[in-house]
Amino acid sequence: MYEPVERPKVYQLVAQRLLHQIQQRRLSPGDSLPPEHELARRYGVGRSSVREALRLLESRGVIRGTGHGSFVVAEYGNPLVDSFRFLLTLEAFDLEELYEIRRVVETEFAAMAAARRQEEHLVRMEEAIQEMEAGLESQSRYIDADLRFHLTVAEATSNRVAVYVMRAIRDPLHRALASVYHIPGSPQKSILQHRAIVEAVRAGDPEGARARMAEHLGRVYEDIRRVLRSDGRQTSP
Repeated sequence: MYEPVERPKVYQLVAQRLLHQIQQRRLSPGDSLPPEHELARRYGVGRSSVREALRLLESRGVIRGTGHGSFVVAEYGNPLVDSFRFLLTLEAFDLEELYEIRRVVETEFAAMAAARRQEEHLVRMEEAIQEMEAGLESQSRYIDADLRFHLTVAEATSNRVAVYVMRAIRDPLHRALASVYHIPGSPQKSILQHRAIVEAVRAGDPEGARARMAEHLGRVYEDIRRVLRSDGRQTSP
């Protein structure tokens, strides 16, 4: 099955430029990135494009926020994340395995987040949902925001291993979600389900958050299976 190739968005190009600087060691771990307005001036783009680029790099663990919209370069790699990612590229596994483990860990992440979240986590979850809504016409923008939501839930657990797990499975998840992006109504359902998860987390309701996350993951997996069956493909990402 052939799908149209999307042209890179402005924010993706900005993210690539920043990533190149980090890879070339022009920016080192702990170095502060220039302010948003300065990056916009240097690259000749709008501040909204810079903001999206920073969110993308943060979701991938390349940079980390320090509060008030400031970012610094994160430490280079993490043995757990790097090893897990490497294994995922070598080993043959299917989406059933991936979503089976998601239902185990992410439902608990949601419950833990409901008990431990800070206000900043709720704000970032809401921002991710708003970005999903704004990106409904762009597959890459929508999926990046979707993954950022789930990463923020993991961060709200205050458990570093939870964050490492979500970062490690990001790439296969991105490929899996690309399968369902074009299903009519599926992205909108995810937005509604994400809002239900946020409300349970906001209410400090671990059981409710666990149940809402389980419903969401189960529905997305069924959508993925339906797409792959219609294409005659196996459930491998």
